[in-house]
Amino acid sequence: MKKLVSIAFLFFFITSLAQKQCEYSTDVKDSLGIYKSTKDYIIHERFFGSSQNTIYFSLINADGILSLNVQMIQKSNDFISAKCFDKNSKVYIQLSNGKVITLLGINQETCGNSVINNNQTSRIVGGYFLFVKENYKELKNTPISFIRIKYAGETIDYLTKSELVSEVDKKTYNPDHFFMDYLKCIE
Repeated sequence: MKKLVSIAFLFFFITSLAQKQCEYSTDVKDSLGIYKSTKDYIIHERFFGSSQNTIYFSLINADGILSLNVQMIQKSNDFISAKCFDKNSKVYIQLSNGKVITLLGINQETCGNSVINNNQTSRIVGGYFLFVKENYKELKNTPISFIRIKYAGETIDYLTKSELVSEVDKKTYNPDHFFMDYLKCIE
């Protein structure tokens, strides 16, 4: 009997360690409402020569409206063409089971900001995309295999890795499990 209790305790302990903890950049509940935002999470990173492209996701709950914040940071010694979000922008997420989930952009028009520092140009652009209730459950239970972002004027595909060791902050990320690990944080 002691062995059975010990095994059960060990299983519970290991399972609790394996679950991702919710970390928030903002968590406010007051008389005006609720606003939660998870910390930025690197979904895609690409370095080529002097160019760098990093895409971050964060999840937001604003008074029960769930959305995805997509932020892209590009750096280069060369010219960086603008990537813009408009009212027709979308994020398509293909799951490992083949289903495609579409997140709709809010009515926004932005091309971000460009900054020049030490002969290197940086461009930052961000947008917000809404979840559709019907597809929400699929995102919670199935890994991501592919992401397509429809910018204003172009569409770009990004393969999703199961493990990404960031060159930016040297941390290890699991982009394919992002929604599985963090959607629970904004419910």
